Formats: sequence, C-alpha cells, structure tokens
Amino acid sequence: MKEIYIERQDEFLRIAIKENNKLKECFIEEEHSGPVTGEIYKGVVKNIVPAIKCAFIDIGYKKDCYMYLDEKFNNTKIKKGDELIVEVLKEGIDKKGAKVTSAFGIPGTYSVIVNINKDINFSKKINNKVFETMVKDSLVKPEDVGVMIRTNAFNVDIKILNDEVYDLYEIYKSITNRAKYSRNPVLLFSDAGALNRTLRDILDKNTSRMVLNDESDFKYAKKVTENRTDIDIKVEFYNESRTLLDYYGIEKEILSLRNHRISLKCGGNIVIDKTEAMYVIDINSGKNVKSRSLQKTAKSTDIEAAEEIARQIRLRNLSGIIIIDFIDIEDLEVRKSILAVLKDGFADDKNKTVIYPFTELNLVQIARRRRGKSIYEFIEEPCKYCGGKSSRIKLSYIEFLIKNDISKMTKEQGLKDIYIEIEDVYEKDIMENILEFTRQIGALENKVYVNFIPHLEKFKVESLIFANQIRNLEGYKIYG
Repeated sequence: MKEIYIERQDEFLRIAIKENNKLKECFIEEEHSGPVTGEIYKGVVKNIVPAIKCAFIDIGYKKDCYMYLDEKFNNTKIKKGDELIVEVLKEGIDKKGAKVTSAFGIPGTYSVIVNINKDINFSKKINNKVFETMVKDSLVKPEDVGVMIRTNAFNVDIKILNDEVYDLYEIYKSITNRAKYSRNPVLLFSDAGALNRTLRDILDKNTSRMVLNDESDFKYAKKVTENRTDIDIKVEFYNESRTLLDYYGIEKEILSLRNHRISLKCGGNIVIDKTEAMYVIDINSGKNVKSRSLQKTAKSTDIEAAEEIARQIRLRNLSGIIIIDFIDIEDLEVRKSILAVLKDGFADDKNKTVIYPFTELNLVQIARRRRGKSIYEFIEEPCKYCGGKSSRIKLSYIEFLIKNDISKMTKEQGLKDIYIEIEDVYEKDIMENILEFTRQIGALENKVYVNFIPHLEKFKVESLIFANQIRNLEGYKIYG
C-alpha cells in the first residue's frame, strides 16, 4: 500500500511517497517567480526562427518561452505579434526559458479537456472495449473540445465522469474568455502545484494514508478525498515539534539522494553520474561473489540493479536521456528479464518513459520526459571554490534544515545558545552576511556559534546547556 507525506515549511513544499514502507518518489517545490509546469498563459509571439522551427513567446516573465512548431499542433502558421494560449511543458533552467505548447489541456482526476482535437480518447492503460463503448455512448462531451479519459475513470460511475467533464469545460470557457479580453500576457490558469498534482495524479485506490503538517493543506486534502468514491484513505494532521519528514525518517533519505553510489543487497552497486547531455548509470558486481559463475553473478546483479535504477530515477526525478551500462550479459532471455524489471519499475510513472532494447555494447537507453526539476536542482549548487567542477548542498537548503532543528530545540528546551558545525566551503558566504544567515535559520533571538570544519559530510546543530560549554566555544560566536 501507498502512503503520502506532505510537509510545508516556509518557501518549501516537500512530498514523499512510500510504497510498502519504501521511499518511491519525492517532490520538492520552492516558491519562485518563474512559470511552473501545467500553468496556462496568454502569450504573445515575439520571434520566430524558421531554421529550428521554433517560436519565442512572451508570457510576462523576463525570459521568453520557446515553442516548437509542428503541423500536429496546428501552430505552423503563427506569426510575430500573434496572441495565443499556451501551457507550460517544462520549467526554465539556467538561461533557458520554459518550454510551452499551444496544445493545452485542463486536467481532472478522471479526464482531461484538450483543445487539440474534438475526439474521445482513452489512456493506454485502459484495455476494455466494453468500458470504452459505454463511455462513448454515455459521455456528454462539449462539441468544441476533446476529452482524454484517464485510468482512474475505470473505477467510477459515468455520472461522476460527466460531472467532472462539465466542471472542466467551465474552466476551459473561463480561460478562453479571459484570454480574449486580456490585453497583456497573463496567467490564465494554475492548478499545477505539487500538492494538486499529488491529489489528482498519484492518489489512487492503493493509497491508504496521507499525513500533512499544514492546516490549510490538510483541510484542502480532506475536502478533495471526501468527494472521491474510488479511494479509501485516512487523512491525518501532524502537529508535533519535530518536522514531519524528520519524524518519519524521510529527511535522511532525501539527503542521501545526493550520493552518486548506491549499494545493492547482493553486494554490488550502481553509480549515477550527470554529464552535459545525459545521465550515465554504471553497474558494478562489487562484493557479489556468491556464485562461481560469472554469468550468474552478472544476472543477479543486473536484475537487482534494474529494479533499483527505476526507483532511483523516479526518486531523483531524472529525465532526458539516461544510459545504463549493465554488466555484460550474453543470454537473450536474461536481457529480456532485465528489460521487464525496468519496465515494471515505470509501470505507474506519470512521466512518459521509453525504454529501448540492449545495444551491441550492452547498453540500455531510457528517454524520460522532464516534468519539474530533478532533486539535484533543489538540493545542490556548483561549488564556488573549485571552478564549478564539483557541487555542494545549497546553502539555502542547509539553512532550511538548520532552521527546522533550531525550531524543534526552542519548542522542546527553550534554550538561547545554538552551536552549529558546518563544512568550511560555506564560511565565506556566511561570514559576509551574518545577519542574513541568522535570519534564514530563524535565530535572531538566539546567540549563534558556528564552527567551520574542513571536509565535514553532515552539518550539526546543538543547544549549549552549561556555562563551561558556552565559555569554551566563545571564539565561535558570530551573532548575539
């Protein structure tokens, strides 16, 4: 069964999904001023580059978005200055703007209203002709839009499906009317946050429990789940001094996702590396020496690795081109087994994922659609002191975690002197703006002592209780 943990802290929303008590997916959303996947805007065409069949669209942000021109999207005849409605497909990264499309959709739990056609289509996971015929005969579909029937619709009454299509069409009309009478680029629709996506796309009949720490989110989730007949879920409100993800042991698992080497139970390991163009995953047999046969060792390692690789790709939200270098396997049946394990790991993945057959060099290529940012983009940043050749945990993320620890200590102990150990790569950033660092960790009312230690893997936060402790650490005081 599936459990969902949703923690909102200041500018961060973090969602962890466990299945059979094992972390399966993790989403982090940070408040910012850029367009988010799924949002719908009125845009203005600023430029068209025929050589790359691409248009650049102003939707009201500093960076223009880009949109590929294709006959199947009916957008090849647009010209500079045209106004159009677009949906964000991918968030912008670095200097690159967001990717948008003129083929937009209004998603619901059981269906999606689309503007690209006027047909009734079905999820590929629905393979029931009787159900499809019943829906086509009974669905009250507006004439000017198409409807995509989602997998969840198979478990609900046709009346519920019709009610949702009606509600989605009302949103669709509101969007098109607002776009018609708006003069400037403007946000028309936003139901795209991680919380909404989770409630709409991930919540299903296999979900038994949801725990939230924010009262507003809790009430919203409660309302949404009570209106669904296809699920039976317990929604709980968490209100303890320890943060929700820390209490359930998920915090350490999220930070461990920075590790490039992941150990396997069999004794082998996988190594995940990022290049400019793709992710590369290497598999090593390591200490897996139980079998005397080289092929049996390779088989057991590769099959276990395939299961873990699918999990890690989803956990880290890796996308684009992913190349896997399996241990050489000559047996074609074993290769099929490995591919079957990989495909099974993405069976319920909401990101479109294509797994290609083994190449002659024993490589497997995965192409996975990008939706949102990878875990690295939220947790890591280039190290300023090695020319960007390496990375470190974002100082803002460490400040967020330290703030959680200090908040917990203050509630439980009410102490004023806080001692922090942190790696010395952060020393310059912290010491150049001590007040901002202190504010970010929520310690303006405290005395703060910071010890910068070379090559420290994990930061440490302690409250100072005794007078002799405070005297001994007086030289590390930076605030208060």
